[in-house]
Amino acid sequence: MMEKIPWRIWKILIGVALALLLALDIGLAFILWQGSREGEQSLRAQRDRLQTQEKLLQADVQRGRKIRASLPQVGKDCDAFYHENFLSPETAYSSVESDLDAIAQKAGLRTSGISFKRTALKDHGVTEISMTASVEGSYSSIIQFINGLEQSKNFYLLNDLRLDSGSAGGIRLKLELLTYSRT
Repeated sequence: MMEKIPWRIWKILIGVALALLLALDIGLAFILWQGSREGEQSLRAQRDRLQTQEKLLQADVQRGRKIRASLPQVGKDCDAFYHENFLSPETAYSSVESDLDAIAQKAGLRTSGISFKRTALKDHGVTEISMTASVEGSYSSIIQFINGLEQSKNFYLLNDLRLDSGSAGGIRLKLELLTYSRT
């Protein structure tokens, strides 16, 4: 059988429950008071910041969509660059040598041997061809030669450039160039 709880314990339990309820009411009142202290201006400023952030995020999404839409064209452009600018492996060395000789001759420079070093770049489908060449002539001729390299139908990266005095008051230019051939 159930025993009756004495009245004194009931009073203590009800007092504790009322004290907890009062503490919760005071806590809620404090939270509401803090919220009302922020004021209208700070809420507007927060809204404006959120709107600005939303616009920036929407602009990022739009840029992402444009990039996604342009990916097929980028792939086509990369394939075109690969086939048009990277040399055929069968004719790479002779094409480079004749091109550099023609550019030097057009600029009025004397060339001394071109040396080649080949490095296969596995996983990329290309072979890197490193070249070292020396040309000699006047300053303006060297400038024309460098401009000719930039204008060439072949793709060259100028890796290193060293100037030295040449014979008869000319300038000697030692070049290290890179180009690539398809594999």
